[in-house]
Amino acid sequence: MTPRELANSICERLRSHGHEALLVGGCVRDILLAREAADYDVATDATPDEVMALFPESVAVGAQFGVIAVQRDGLRVEVATFRADVGYSDGRHPDSVVYARTAKEDVQRRDFTINGLLMRHDTGEVLDYVGGHADLRAGIIRAIGEPDRRFREDKLRLLRAVRFAARFRFAIDPATFEAIRGHAREITHVSAERVRDELTKLLTEGVARRGFELLEETGLLDMILPEVAALKGVEQPPQFHPEGDVWIHTLLMIEQLPAGASPTLAWGILLHDVGKPATFKSAQETGDRIRFDGHVDVGVRMTQDVTRRLPPHSGGNAGRTDSAAAFTDRGGFAGDGLQARAAFQRDSAIDRRRPTGRAP
Repeated sequence: MTPRELANSICERLRSHGHEALLVGGCVRDILLAREAADYDVATDATPDEVMALFPESVAVGAQFGVIAVQRDGLRVEVATFRADVGYSDGRHPDSVVYARTAKEDVQRRDFTINGLLMRHDTGEVLDYVGGHADLRAGIIRAIGEPDRRFREDKLRLLRAVRFAARFRFAIDPATFEAIRGHAREITHVSAERVRDELTKLLTEGVARRGFELLEETGLLDMILPEVAALKGVEQPPQFHPEGDVWIHTLLMIEQLPAGASPTLAWGILLHDVGKPATFKSAQETGDRIRFDGHVDVGVRMTQDVTRRLPPHSGGNAGRTDSAAAFTDRGGFAGDGLQARAAFQRDSAIDRRRPTGRAP
């Protein structure tokens, strides 16, 4: 059984008992984009108690929000009752929910139009009450309804907008973009673990450069990784780095990260030069050229600080950066040694005009 087959069977059973049931959210988006969906979700007018009665193997994972997980053969599909959210006093979760009568009401609470699409599992008919199908075709990330309201409700959506735009190579709708900039400082309301997980996804989906360019353009980078934001405008010796400043160099490096890169490697590449701003000395100061004496040791300490500030989920490895500090010391590569060495060989070959020898 595949995840799609499980989701379809859930819809069939719910409908055979007189309930509405539709595929919803990211799985519909990915089906329409001809991508493999990572997860399948079902929206229904059945209450959580009714869902659990029909599926004895189900587990209440968010019953207070109307969400039940149906598990079978090692697979899992979340089934959510149509609802409207009431209040978001913590900037992340609804204070309470009110069950809605229709799917049209339900999708109004969701984040982006491309994630607000519904599909009939048997016919493939798409139900679009938010303009998501047109935005998919146009390549646009647009908040549903009023962007300010969407981001006031859930600050994690600020990072999700950037990640989706990078992943799909979409543009962010201007009103949505301005709302992100206006709420960027509020990203601190999101737990460090969730921020780290979003950044790790951004780094390991093969679109890291675009993702970090968007983080910088929206003002989010200054709030969540000031160490990386500080790389902007830090000049490098042109004889070793004709590509530009440390920020441009870092973008070129993370651009080479393939989809599926290990989190440790990805974080190590991102942070490998974070010690340079603090150790910068101009050619006038050194008497010969720009230097960053001691930047490796400084970078290791700074990377350790980042690790402490952005800890991983307990027991998980989705957002590992705990080994990343080792990557700033080119003499010791923990865990992903061969990949790290290859990455730093690419580092020295970013521009083939660079003279032979190790860049400072």
